[in-house]
Amino acid sequence: MFKNESPRQKKFNSLLQKELAILLQNYIRRGSNSNLIISVTKAYVTPDLSLAKIYISVFPSNKSLLVNKNLEKNGSKIKYDLSQKLKNHIRKIPELNFILDDSLDYIEGIEKSLKLSQDSEYNKNILKNKKT
Repeated sequence: MFKNESPRQKKFNSLLQKELAILLQNYIRRGSNSNLIISVTKAYVTPDLSLAKIYISVFPSNKSLLVNKNLEKNGSKIKYDLSQKLKNHIRKIPELNFILDDSLDYIEGIEKSLKLSQDSEYNKNILKNKKT
């Protein structure tokens, strides 16, 4: 995301990604959403460590907008819980900005398109062979 990430930023990104993933999975376990998977795909933090962009992927994808809305609404509680976990590592927790990562849906759409084109080519070949 940021062109020249410092080693400090890279370490912070990975720590933030790991801890947020654990935290979100614990929220799901405590809640009644047993058929929901949230994964933190990427975390990027600004050089001054004041803002973090957290990319999340949600399965099933039809619940992704609802999950993103809930994460934004409960962002301050998530930030507080994260600060309690990381208080020995970090002085200030950045502002969390959750962004839906729809790359898996994009890949799935491409695969479906490729499969449809292959199936249509296969069907065209079958029709040609039947005509002759």
